[in-house]
Amino acid sequence: MTATDRPHLERLRASDYRRVRWKNDGGWTTEIALHEDAAGLLWRVSIAEIERDGPFSHFPGVDRVLMLLDGSGIELDVDALPAQRLSRRFAQLAFPGEAAVQCRLLAGPTRDFNVMTRRGAIRAEVHARPLVDAMLLHGAPGDSWLIHIHAGAAAVQRGDARLDAAVGDTLRVGFGEDARARAILTGAGEVVLVRLGPHDGATPSSTLDIAPP
Repeated sequence: MTATDRPHLERLRASDYRRVRWKNDGGWTTEIALHEDAAGLLWRVSIAEIERDGPFSHFPGVDRVLMLLDGSGIELDVDALPAQRLSRRFAQLAFPGEAAVQCRLLAGPTRDFNVMTRRGAIRAEVHARPLVDAMLLHGAPGDSWLIHIHAGAAAVQRGDARLDAAVGDTLRVGFGEDARARAILTGAGEVVLVRLGPHDGATPSSTLDIAPP
């Protein structure tokens, strides 16, 4: 899967995700989707279960976004910067993958959404939203949306094609080269939305709208 595939819909089932133990035994990573090329990691979307204090792995040349999903939160020391606390659900922090990061749990284990992209090649936006009305997802040529169902259920539709997803699943929408492309997201619950696209130096325009009735 890449951020530049032709337009399509895909459902990634929670039962098919790959879950691996960290080398330092401090937690687990559940890999939702990954793309690599000859140069290495292009992008990865995953969920981290942090069970104890400790350092993060180094990923030189990679940009990271971490979002708190569940738990009381974490505090991160990123290089020599002041400590950054994520204690509110869906709070997020962006930081370079090569930074020295030390993590401290505030009060017990957490689950955190993690997006990694190769710097200068792929840009990413990460949003968490309640899903109570229809949403329109727009995409520039080459964009993809990953829609992770954090609570409830959802469906995505493009033209006559529709896919439904349950809690824990992830829907992927690829926009290919169609500059007018859009998809409609419906359901009830909470979703984490990740927009991936080629890094062209431009600032993306607004990407989320409430669909008309």
